[in-house]
Amino acid sequence: MSAASRALYLRVALIVIGLAFIFGFYPLTIVWPSGWAWGQGHSHYLTMIMGIYATLGVFLLIASRDPDAHKSIIWFTVWSSVVHGAIMAWQAFGDAAARGHLLGDVPALFLIAIVLGILMLMGSSDRMTTSTAAG
Repeated sequence: MSAASRALYLRVALIVIGLAFIFGFYPLTIVWPSGWAWGQGHSHYLTMIMGIYATLGVFLLIASRDPDAHKSIIWFTVWSSVVHGAIMAWQAFGDAAARGHLLGDVPALFLIAIVLGILMLMGSSDRMTTSTAAG
């Protein structure tokens, strides 16, 4: 994949994920609560986590303008998604009422980490190849 293609795919992924974090999370908790909402009824946790992810979504949209200048927030999204998904998977295995998350938000978080991680690593190998060729 060319550096230009990788940059385009990364920008598109950041926009899609950013918009999903801002606008998609809440509707999923309504449509598929067993796969996306933790807790019963009104949950302070849900409000807090939606606020955190909406904020992260805004920063991902900003990062989409120039991903190379915003590598830290992109890598934060990758690794925090892995950690969050792993913790939720562990909790879902321990609580039969939460098993729906193994088909909902848990794989979604791992998919986000994989997509962004691969696109970021592809860019780092392009830079390494360029610097190696120049040296």
